[in-house]
Amino acid sequence: MSSASHPRPSLALIIAALLSVYVIWGTTYFAIKVVVLGGMPSFFFMGVRFGTAGGLMLLWQLARRAPMPSARQWLNAMLIGGLLLVIGNGGVTLAEHRVSSGATVALLSVVPLLTAGVSGLLGEWPRPLEWVAMALGTSGIALMLLGHDLTSDPFGTALLLAAGLSWAVGTVLSRRLDIPGGATGFGAEMLCAGALSLLISLAIHEPWRVPPSGPVWLGLGYLVFFGSIIGFSAYRFLVERVAATLAMTYAYVNPPVALLTGWWLGNERFSTPLLAGLPIVLAAVALQTWAHARNKAS
Repeated sequence: MSSASHPRPSLALIIAALLSVYVIWGTTYFAIKVVVLGGMPSFFFMGVRFGTAGGLMLLWQLARRAPMPSARQWLNAMLIGGLLLVIGNGGVTLAEHRVSSGATVALLSVVPLLTAGVSGLLGEWPRPLEWVAMALGTSGIALMLLGHDLTSDPFGTALLLAAGLSWAVGTVLSRRLDIPGGATGFGAEMLCAGALSLLISLAIHEPWRVPPSGPVWLGLGYLVFFGSIIGFSAYRFLVERVAATLAMTYAYVNPPVALLTGWWLGNERFSTPLLAGLPIVLAAVALQTWAHARNKAS
């Protein structure tokens, strides 16, 4: 669905959505690590997280008498939910058994470039200034990645790259497929992703249990309400109503947030290159935002 089919959102709403994916998603990588290392099986965890978030959103829409998706829209929601959340987020969840949360989110900074490539193959190449912004952001992330060795775990790195590619494909297709706009569509995607995750969990014989651990329950609650209901909805709102390239700037801001969160709460390594790369990343975000505004005005 094209963003042109919806009224143009206010600047305040766009800024609020950007801040949600910048700050909230930057902290979810640490929360995921707390849950999976706390003993909650990965796919069962994703099934509970996304199934609960999606179910709550659709119940809210039903209470508001909003129309539910058609059969075709449910199939499209299942495809997008599978690409974004089961493969995309699921790959990240599995990788965090092996890779630190800071290094994980730093490597995922390649997602904007992957998304640009997928969009280009479908006839929508970014404009030159947007390429400059993505290159600048990637160089800043590369600088921040110094000291976070991913080569020591090639399998974890491969999982993250596969997850990033799936997320890129899902993001591009979500603007082209018939999916209900707003909370109904976002809720349907999450509910489908939750159901698919539980089916995978059953197939691989995961135990369905939530460990009696305070940090695990706190992490799970944070991921359901903040990471999924608020964060995922904000991201899909930006993709659907504004521009995928602007939504993708989260990939440049999440790394410093994740690195600081892992250092502050999880005693993960905090290195000097973060301070050198941060201004470059922020400059890339500013350039990307300005390029988007200029394209809209032209």
